[in-house]
Amino acid sequence: MDDLASHIERNREAFVSELMELLRIPSVSADPDRKEDTARCARHVAGIFRRMGLEARIVETPGHPIVRADYSHPENKRTYLVYGHYDVQPPDPLDKWLEPPFEPWLDGEDVVARGASDDKGQFLAHILAAGTHLATRGRIPVNLIFLIEGEEEVSSDHLADYLEKEAPGLRADGAVVSDTSMWGPDTPALGLGLRGIAAAEIRLRGPARDLHSGGFGGAVANPAAELARVLASLHDEDRRVAVPGFYDQVREIPREEKELLSQVPFDEGEFLDSTGAPALWGERGYSTLERIWFRPTCEVNGIAGGYRGEGTKTIVPTCAGAKITMRLVPDQDPETVLELFEAHVKRTAPPSVEVEVIKQGGARPVSLSPDNPLVQAAAGAEERAFGKKPIFIRSGGSIPVVGELKRILGLDVLLMGFGLEDDRIHSPNEKFSLERFRKGILTSAYLWEELA
Repeated sequence: MDDLASHIERNREAFVSELMELLRIPSVSADPDRKEDTARCARHVAGIFRRMGLEARIVETPGHPIVRADYSHPENKRTYLVYGHYDVQPPDPLDKWLEPPFEPWLDGEDVVARGASDDKGQFLAHILAAGTHLATRGRIPVNLIFLIEGEEEVSSDHLADYLEKEAPGLRADGAVVSDTSMWGPDTPALGLGLRGIAAAEIRLRGPARDLHSGGFGGAVANPAAELARVLASLHDEDRRVAVPGFYDQVREIPREEKELLSQVPFDEGEFLDSTGAPALWGERGYSTLERIWFRPTCEVNGIAGGYRGEGTKTIVPTCAGAKITMRLVPDQDPETVLELFEAHVKRTAPPSVEVEVIKQGGARPVSLSPDNPLVQAAAGAEERAFGKKPIFIRSGGSIPVVGELKRILGLDVLLMGFGLEDDRIHSPNEKFSLERFRKGILTSAYLWEELA
């Protein structure tokens, strides 16, 4: 066992205590009543940095603060940015928690509390790894810039402004984000990409008020029925998105990526069982993982309109609407896709209803090559910490800040998560394995060596 691993093992209980203290702070960014708690959490995180030996300051924003910490050494040739977020989701429904959500407790080898995996346990691992280097060797072999924000769970409204303003002082050779998952408890993984997203809402309006279907049905357009036709037009018989121009920028899956896919231990039966659906479904000609990781989608997230109470109410409703999100892949642009989507909806809906498409923005997809030096260094660090080579995965979801780090700062972003898919993030009884917490600290400590 080397000096880094020995230090982490000796301080195991102290590091767990540090995590428990952080989890006790109810930093719910969406709750105005928790604004002071969220600010208190920012101060607490800054204090952790200072105890580890890093310079830290709190950056005020119109919303919740950003905690920035810096480390530099004149002999270091490389600089890396580490991103995390100290804010957490609301704990509701409270009656589903086995214990209060901000009184962390141990369930076997798991710590259970809101924010344990998303993202307090994960970003804390990087801070403790930096402190481990300083405690054992007196220096960290790379320069580090930590940005730990307090608004990730409310769309990071002010982070982009900070990145734009401070871009000259945030120059780095790459970025590290640990807000994702491993493939399994004993299978480390490195994320090579995220899909982007574009969100919109469709609103169809017909008569000025609900009309009696006996007196007006068949003579006045029914917004709910016309909405159904619009939604049905979004996909063709091969389950491809039928919006003209939608696939113009979509790349075919490269051969080398298909080879990496073949190495992922994916069980379609287990995946289907986890959904509770009767069968898998998707774009014809692609496997399940290809659909999730490499192909774009258009999903109807919700439909509203007309009478939905008990029994029957014979009306032609005045309006109907639907919420839509589209997952995007390189090189799709959210703004362009939303323009195409709006044009398709307005072209498809009849003139007998008024149509409004509310474009709600999105996030760009991101992608890394497995040959990227950042990825290769991280693969070496994970193999040292876990005793096995990581697999390369992608995520069907989106993390908007990753796209912003690329767009504004030009940084390649390494996705090195230590959570698990069953950590119940955003749900009651969120958990994080203390063993993965320890190995996350060790991996991060090795990562700075590998990157140097």
